[in-house]
Amino acid sequence: MAGQALIDHGRFLDALGIEVELLIDASHAAPASTPVPTCPGFTVGEVVRHIGGVYRVAKLWMTEGRAPKDWQRYPAPGQSLEDYLRQGFDALLGEFAAHEPDAYAASWWPADRTYGFWWRRMAHETTVHRYDLEDATAEPITDVADDFAVDGIDEVLSAWFAQRLPMLGLSGTITRTVAVHSGGHHWIARAGPGVTEAWHCSAEEAATADGSVTADPMAMYLWTWGRLPLRNVNWSGDDDAIAQFWSLLRLATK
Repeated sequence: MAGQALIDHGRFLDALGIEVELLIDASHAAPASTPVPTCPGFTVGEVVRHIGGVYRVAKLWMTEGRAPKDWQRYPAPGQSLEDYLRQGFDALLGEFAAHEPDAYAASWWPADRTYGFWWRRMAHETTVHRYDLEDATAEPITDVADDFAVDGIDEVLSAWFAQRLPMLGLSGTITRTVAVHSGGHHWIARAGPGVTEAWHCSAEEAATADGSVTADPMAMYLWTWGRLPLRNVNWSGDDDAIAQFWSLLRLATK
């Protein structure tokens, strides 16, 4: 079912609480001016500021019922980046605590307009950027549970590839399908003139795709988010299909 998370929503809140602390810890391991290679143009401080802003945007989506037009984008005078992030995080958790995950909440994804969408979205947003800071500051990379990573792969394909690209008016130049295999799960991503879509499928259906990529859950999670290069996954089949898929993923998650 489109929009349905693959793990219990309570896991997202547990992960979010852990990941935000790991992200803050990693931000302390190097100066705020340290470049973040996996986020070109960003520094460690900019990633912390970005996450603090994202938490505010998410809360406003839920409380205002629409895409917010204005929010606190930077720390207040005299406020540290960490305090700015924590303030946004605490307000976000307060909003989450007041609603069940299946309660209605506006979102940019028609398949899931619930509070649960934002629980899932914020957990994966924080996790990916926590990885960015650990990588940038040479901290040990913290793995996530396989089922959490598989859910993240599903979110990238269903919400970002299949939804964000059409919202941006972007599609492929040739109609091709790519199968994604990880953690015992399978998806097909199809792109072509006027179409970008992805769905969870059986191994038999995945075998009909023009190309395929395979990796363990953590590697595939990071690869779909553009954090690892193609050499970190195994691929076979139509090279053009895989190249188009990779390029569109990068546009979708930019």
